[in-house]
Amino acid sequence: MATPELRQLRYFLVLAEELSYTRAAARLMIAQQSLSQQITALERTLGAKLFDRDSRGTTLTDIGALFRPEAQAVTDRADEAVAVVGRALRGEVGSLRLAFLTTVANHLLPPVVRAVHRQLPDLHLATESTAIAPLVRGVLGGHYDVAFTRTPLVPGLTSRRLTTEPVCAVLPEGHPLADRAELTLADLADEPWVTTPRTSWEPWHRTFEEQFREAGFVPNVVQEDASVQSLLGLVAAGVGVTRLASSAASLRRSGVVFVPLTGAYAHTEMVWLPGDAAPALRRLLDVVTDLAATTDLTRTG
Repeated sequence: MATPELRQLRYFLVLAEELSYTRAAARLMIAQQSLSQQITALERTLGAKLFDRDSRGTTLTDIGALFRPEAQAVTDRADEAVAVVGRALRGEVGSLRLAFLTTVANHLLPPVVRAVHRQLPDLHLATESTAIAPLVRGVLGGHYDVAFTRTPLVPGLTSRRLTTEPVCAVLPEGHPLADRAELTLADLADEPWVTTPRTSWEPWHRTFEEQFREAGFVPNVVQEDASVQSLLGLVAAGVGVTRLASSAASLRRSGVVFVPLTGAYAHTEMVWLPGDAAPALRRLLDVVTDLAATTDLTRTG
C-alpha cells in the first residue's frame, strides 16, 4: 500500500473537524474542488472510504473515525520533528563538551552550568575539570567544544574574556608581610617560593619569568607541585610563598593570607576552535557572555 502524503492527512483532519467541504476549503485556503480531489486520492491510497457525503451533509465513516487519531498522531509527530530542527538551528537542543581549568572550576563551573540549564534546558552539557595542557590539547583536537581557562594560551584558538581579577601573594598566616594591604613582587625577593613546575604549562612560566626579571630577582623555588590545592597546603605549612589569582582563596579558608600584588591581574577566557559555528555553541557563548557581564564570576560558585 502506498503511503499517504502529509498534506492529505492535514486536509483530512481539517475536514473531519469541520464536516463541511466549504468551511474546510476556506480554512485551508484552497479551492473546494482541490480539497475534494485530495480526499478522494487519500481514500484511493488507503483503499477505504473516510467520509459519507449526502444531502444532509458530510460525516465520518467508521473507518474514518478510526483513522482520525492515527492521522493526528502522524501530523503531530511531523510538527514535532520540524520544531526540533528549528530549535537545533537556534541552538536550543544538542550537546556540548565543556572543559574547565582545575583552578577555575570551583567558582566558575556552577554559575555557568546553572545559567545554561536555566536558559537552554534541553541542551546537554558534559563537563570536565582538567589541567591546562590536556585542556588545550582537547580543544585543539576537538575533544572539547569550549573551555574555560587562564591566559596566556597558544595560537590557533578563538577566545573571549570573561573575568579579570587581582593576582595575590599567598603567605602563611603570621607572616611579617601578611598584614600589608598590598605588596609588590619585589617585596618577596628574599622569600622561598613554591610554584607549579615549568612543564605544567610553558606559556605561563615564560610570562612569570619575565615578571620576576622585571622585579629584579630570580625566585628561590624550594618545592614544586602542579596542584594549586597542594601549593596552598605548602604555603600554610610554611614551606614558602606563592602567587595566585584572588579567586583561589575559595580553595582554602585557613592557614594562608592573600595580599594583592600591585598592578598584577589574571584573566579567565572562554576558548574554542576558530570557525566553529555550531548553533548550540553560539548560544552557549552568548549565555555565558551575558552572565559574565552581570555577575562577578570570580566570587560565585
